[in-house]
Amino acid sequence: MLGWSQEQLAEASNLTRQTIAAFESETRTPGPNNLLAIRVALEHEGVVFIGKTGDWQGVRLRTKPIAKDASG
Repeated sequence: MLGWSQEQLAEASNLTRQTIAAFESETRTPGPNNLLAIRVALEHEGVVFIGKTGDWQGVRLRTKPIAKDASG
């Protein structure tokens, strides 16, 4: 959706590229903190998670990314 490489997602989420690769290849299951870091990174770039657990779920892209504030 964003066209990011593993390196870009790793940098944006403060995880290693190896960690992202392991999640993608399903050789490791991401823990709650890693999932949150990935979600926050994606949301910061305009990805919107829709639906609730147990319900229909999906993602969409916000028309404008969230503006970065002075803190980062």
